[in-house]
Amino acid sequence: MSFDNFSATGRQLSAVSGISELMEDLGQAVSEGWETIMMGGGNPAHIPAVEAVWRRRLHEILDAPGEMETMLGDYDTPRGRPEFLQTLAAFFNRKLGWDIDAGNIAITAGSQAANFLLFNLLAGPDAASAPRRILFPLVPEYIGYAPQGIAPGIFTAWKPRIEMLPGHRFKYRIEFGALGDDVAAICLSRPTNPTANVITDDELQRLSGLAAERGTYLIVDNAYGEPFPGAIFRPARTVFGEHVIHTFSLSKLGLPGTRTGIVVANHEIIRRLARMNAALMLATGSVGECIVQPLFASGEICSLVQNIVRPFYEERSRQAQAWIGEFFDDALDYHVHVCEGAFFLWLWFRGLPVSDRELYARLKKRGVLVVPGSYFFPGFGEPWPHRNECIRVTYCADPEKLRRGIAILAEEVKRAYSEMPSAPV
Repeated sequence: MSFDNFSATGRQLSAVSGISELMEDLGQAVSEGWETIMMGGGNPAHIPAVEAVWRRRLHEILDAPGEMETMLGDYDTPRGRPEFLQTLAAFFNRKLGWDIDAGNIAITAGSQAANFLLFNLLAGPDAASAPRRILFPLVPEYIGYAPQGIAPGIFTAWKPRIEMLPGHRFKYRIEFGALGDDVAAICLSRPTNPTANVITDDELQRLSGLAAERGTYLIVDNAYGEPFPGAIFRPARTVFGEHVIHTFSLSKLGLPGTRTGIVVANHEIIRRLARMNAALMLATGSVGECIVQPLFASGEICSLVQNIVRPFYEERSRQAQAWIGEFFDDALDYHVHVCEGAFFLWLWFRGLPVSDRELYARLKKRGVLVVPGSYFFPGFGEPWPHRNECIRVTYCADPEKLRRGIAILAEEVKRAYSEMPSAPV
């Protein structure tokens, strides 16, 4: 019997990808207790004050007659728990000034699943026109987008402009181009995973205008952004309209195990997502919704974000950047993207004589896990050496381990540059 007679779709979805390798590294390091400094994955930090809230909520659920039984023993609707949807609509209206109702919201099995459903709902082959695609206006972009198209070739991207800044810093800027007739949706994460970039309010408004003008959608992935988990270190306004789709997640609040994603969109998109949920998994999971529903109803979620979550990650970011300044030789041609949010630092080693994959392998041998940068360019097919000169690191690790990891990273980068025929150091 042949075990490799898979369909084209099966091959597409089961192929080795950056996200599968990343999660394999992350899962093994956690479950098998590797002696590893985890500077690669996107797992949120274990923040004691946040975990105390989850522990309190679990006790409250157990103490309330029938609540635990309903949470675990009853199916919800394919859109989510009706009470939670109503609470979320009121929260978004109150917090962001939107005018939506429960029919504008659907729950998914995490924001990764939300993206998969949205991409394949909107893009791909179309009998009435050319195949429709998802445009990423600013790469590098999230590693998990790349393998999500059922049909091959549904992603395209604009090449960014690089703005060099003092102190070994730089920032990617959108280089606006023409919006092709085949673009079904524009998609970006804000803050951007992996670079910690936050596009400006004016840039977001311009993208929204382009989408509205061309009758396409704008998808904004808020996995790290406003109003929760709030790992965003500069003011940022949101936009909403019939052509705008927002995705959110409970994962980065500290609940990745609940796999709870949230989509806010027009009623027709939400109806179709609910049907897709029903086809794929019957109903949504209840645990995450039950844990956080009272926090959104009371507004406690806002104080949790403002007083605990955001300050925690902002301080971790500041400290990690200080250690990079301490350990990296100033003569090296290294650059760190300005950190405006999320859980990551994006490092660019200009002219690095080894590839990002080779640097990853060298660090892994020394017990340090990072993520090669070349995985973060979905839809971008043109040759560009820059893609192979970058890595992503997370600062969610234990601070002492993170400090050791950054020191090892600096040693390996310096060693790589020293292998150049005419080394800068």
